[in-house]
Amino acid sequence: MIIEQIYTGCLAQGAYYIQSENEAVVIDPLREVTPYIERVKRGGATLKYVLETHFHADFVSGHIDLARNTGAQIVYGPTAETAFEAYHAKDGEELILGKVKIRVLHTPGHTMESTCYLLIDENGKETALFSGDTLFIGDVGRPDLAQKAANMTTEQLAGTLYDSLRNKIMPLPDDVIVYPAHGAGSACGKNMSKETTDTLGNQKKYNYALRAGMARHEFIKEVTRGLDKPPAYFPENVKMNKQGYAAIDQVISNGLEPLSPDAFEAAANELGALILDTRAGQDFSSQFIPNSINIGIDGSFAPWVGELITDIKQPILLVVDAGREEEVITRLARVGYDHAVGFLNGGVSAWVRAGKETDSIISLSPNEVADKIGKGENVNILDVRKYQEYVSEHVEGAQVMPLNDINEKFSALDKDKTYYIHCASGYRSMIFNSIMRARGYNNLIDIKGGFKAIKESGCFKITDYVCPTTLI
Repeated sequence: MIIEQIYTGCLAQGAYYIQSENEAVVIDPLREVTPYIERVKRGGATLKYVLETHFHADFVSGHIDLARNTGAQIVYGPTAETAFEAYHAKDGEELILGKVKIRVLHTPGHTMESTCYLLIDENGKETALFSGDTLFIGDVGRPDLAQKAANMTTEQLAGTLYDSLRNKIMPLPDDVIVYPAHGAGSACGKNMSKETTDTLGNQKKYNYALRAGMARHEFIKEVTRGLDKPPAYFPENVKMNKQGYAAIDQVISNGLEPLSPDAFEAAANELGALILDTRAGQDFSSQFIPNSINIGIDGSFAPWVGELITDIKQPILLVVDAGREEEVITRLARVGYDHAVGFLNGGVSAWVRAGKETDSIISLSPNEVADKIGKGENVNILDVRKYQEYVSEHVEGAQVMPLNDINEKFSALDKDKTYYIHCASGYRSMIFNSIMRARGYNNLIDIKGGFKAIKESGCFKITDYVCPTTLI
């Protein structure tokens, strides 16, 4: 028997490959299915099932393309309703895979169709739990994403999750290995560990939501407290996962259209396309196409695209480091942004050679900002980290506007006022700066290196540290 976790860092997402004899399953695959198909071939196996734990909100699953390309059967739990052919397994039903069995455990709460899969080895031992978003390492799935679909309140869903955990998961043996769908960094929970597997016994000891003797009302209160608002793209991804989507090969082909500067500019004007620049923040700040938005590919790219680009069907033109065009288009498609229409051939250098206009953003080190304060200048520092990060520790006197609130709250900033922007390390602040620049806010200055560099400079008064876990 083989169990492999296939982890994708930018989405903090875990897919799983299981093989027994010459039969295999994949659980919760990402949209690009070639790696799974190649893994099945390397194992000399046939893909029998594609198991889905629920309708994912934070990414578009590869279940449809994977089944289409392999002949595997898509499997959901008993209450899932799909617009495509799938097998809806009964609660407690056992699927045969080679010499092992996979028991279906319907565990509603995160969503009402949420289902876990319990692997039983060839000796009949309950070995591994593929828990989807029902149980994470250190946390459980947030119960506020499926209220409309379930016609239930967040508190009612949380109560349902409590019952699922207590009745279906916690009675399992302590040595069962938990394999969740996400780890730290995912928006599907609030307190996930950076570890991506653990024993159920350890989780019973250290996961706050599995605390022994925890009453139902206590669970509901703790699980629903401190939740950030869900990213705007989540409902769109759920819709695609339920109803189907275009083949990813076609999406990539559409986006891999090299455009000259003139053709790029014409497409931007004619299509009303968003120009998305995926280079590193400091490269962007020194020279970029006016009104383009920077979300660097070397970071939490897909989640921030989903959080900030409100129209999932928006035509997108790309500015990309040479050789990374397909990677960018693929990572957009992972979260349902299927409408990339081309990229700037030759990048910004080609744009400049064509004599076209560019813009830039001033970026200063913490010491340079401190010098301005020392000279008596009025320096307005704007912290764009999450509110919990800000409360935990921040520059005294700094204002806070989390990046994920920018679309709702940006108008609260004064266009005539100069702001010095920082996040934790510089990634989010450049995204913030680029969006605000495109909206006509021209008096924004980036602080290089973010809060980390600010602290290390020793030039600023920092508030007393508060442990983030006390804020949950």
